[in-house]
Amino acid sequence: MTLRAVVVDDEAPARAKLRRYLAAHDGMVWVGEASDGPSAVGIIQRERPDVVFLDITMPGMDGFGVLQALGDPLPAEVVFVTAHDDHAVRAFEVHAFDYLLKPVGPERFARAVDRLLGTVKPALDIAGRLEGLLDGAPVPVRYLDRVLLPAGDAAELVRVERIDRIVASRNYLDVFVDGEAHRLRGTLDSMHGRLNPSMFVRVNRSTVVRLDAIRQVQPWPDGEQRLLLVDGGRVTWTRRYLANLPPGMSLS
Repeated sequence: MTLRAVVVDDEAPARAKLRRYLAAHDGMVWVGEASDGPSAVGIIQRERPDVVFLDITMPGMDGFGVLQALGDPLPAEVVFVTAHDDHAVRAFEVHAFDYLLKPVGPERFARAVDRLLGTVKPALDIAGRLEGLLDGAPVPVRYLDRVLLPAGDAAELVRVERIDRIVASRNYLDVFVDGEAHRLRGTLDSMHGRLNPSMFVRVNRSTVVRLDAIRQVQPWPDGEQRLLLVDGGRVTWTRRYLANLPPGMSLS
């Protein structure tokens, strides 16, 4: 099975580049394009593609407006392609499959396509879906597996398994990877809701911690716990949030 793709970007050279990239992959086929938000909604509804490569800043309606107009559930996987890295958290809140920063090189595009072919293609097995529905199988929740983090003048797509903790700072989040903080715009509630609860736990009002990043747990006054993390950080697990302890985990 070949994945059908629509390209949406207000710049003709950008659309042409993505068409060339798609043509280089046997498992992908270009089925249409649009240069603005309203046209994007029309072609996506008409073609019902498997994947949409979607710009964010466009005339008429931005990329998020396109998704809102399409409704839930979305008719396709969405890969954002944008020159701005400050929409990454919001992109994953709307279940974006990937987030590519312009200028997109062939290697980065190829990695995104490989992930699509390895994840989306098997999911299109209609017989398997129908069997799951008949068996009453629940629809799996899609949690983040990667987060786009600023890295100097560029950005890096980091697997969530590398994140040790996330700390809220007003309208920003400091995401700690290997002891280094990367700042994103967003809220802790939104980010925490997109993380797998078997991997991450909220330990206080401003901090989420990856469970495997906890090296030591120490008793603390007033029934709280002090966490020593693998990156050397120290975090207090307050009494209010101790109820978030995942099933099967004990602090005793």
